Amino acid sequence: MRSMVEGALTASSSLPDSERRRVEGATHAPTVRYLCPMTDKRELRAAMRAHRKQLAARSPEAAARAAAHVGALPPGRIVAVYRAIGSELDADALSLALERDGRNLCLPVVLELDAPMIFRRWRFGDPLELDLAGVPAPLSLAEAVTPDLILTPLLAFDDAGGRLGQGGGYYDRTFAAVPDALRIGLAYAGQQVGHLPLERHDIRLHGVLTETGYTAARKV
Repeated sequence: MRSMVEGALTASSSLPDSERRRVEGATHAPTVRYLCPMTDKRELRAAMRAHRKQLAARSPEAAARAAAHVGALPPGRIVAVYRAIGSELDADALSLALERDGRNLCLPVVLELDAPMIFRRWRFGDPLELDLAGVPAPLSLAEAVTPDLILTPLLAFDDAGGRLGQGGGYYDRTFAAVPDALRIGLAYAGQQVGHLPLERHDIRLHGVLTETGYTAARKV
């Protein structure tokens, strides 16, 4: 049996010609399609990080294209965005589009490594400082708020709301602490996989926004 990593990297070359052309035209990179039973989640994360880095290099316009679909996002007055790290899909263009759309923004803040994140109000361009996890976050004087919608980066996602994160558990702990907030992934379309096996603590997304548009998660 192939490892999970080998299965994860089976890409659009296995698709029918018509679908492969559609996918590659949208993402400029193969779309991951298949996963087989998990062997090592660390290997899968490493493989998906490498895949996302390729997508970022091949699709520098993806963030702007995703922002153009801001009107397709579910309603929510206060939206949690994020400051992209590494090859995460940059959220700056979407943040500006959300502000133009009349929404209020906030950013997550790690105050304790094993606790849910909190959220502080933020406007694009406001000063930031590093939180306990070393991620840019609003200053401590900023108002603490509860978001209606949380945009989250990810390494991989599936059509049923499965999300593969970095492994720190920050977002899953936070999702559990604010269960009424809508959970929306922000990703390259090529990060979609056929199926992600979830553990008990993993919390599904309500949908994903990519450069090709917004898609609600399939109910399971």
